[in-house]
Amino acid sequence: MNKHSTITIIAIIIIIIPFVHSGLSIVGMQQLEYRWDNPGQFSFFTMSNHGEVEFCNSMPFWITFKEFKIATFYDAKHIGSFSINPTTLNPLSSTIQEGKFASEELPASQHLFMTMDFEFDGGDIRIDPNKLMVVVRADMPILGIIPYSTTTQISGFDFDQMMNSEDLSCD
Repeated sequence: MNKHSTITIIAIIIIIIPFVHSGLSIVGMQQLEYRWDNPGQFSFFTMSNHGEVEFCNSMPFWITFKEFKIATFYDAKHIGSFSINPTTLNPLSSTIQEGKFASEELPASQHLFMTMDFEFDGGDIRIDPNKLMVVVRADMPILGIIPYSTTTQISGFDFDQMMNSEDLSCD
């Protein structure tokens, strides 16, 4: 193999690696598992006071995201969002990341969350829990410049159950 062929092959590999990493991050985000850092102790009220989420990357490659956002809505009105900053998750492992909650009407959000937590824990139903929706969005720009995100919509009750999960694949 001559010198020019070797240089060409190395250049092609260097160009392809970022595309492969971005593609694998997209695939990995579809398989990503997460829960509150204290299994069984999640509450929406606690989330509104910031906190930590445990991520489980069950894939054999690194996953990178620019932002992971949990947006809460009640009756189609945005209540607030819990955001986690850029992170790279190691293959076949779990990690805990800190998040911040932001809301334009924090006291009203916290009051609603306390009511929902009470209802989800078996208390009397005071407001319709079916109107609480959670949208989970992960932003993973391809090559760091081409915007790409995955979005999942889930009911508040199902989200509560998922965040209180006792087992992840990485356990």
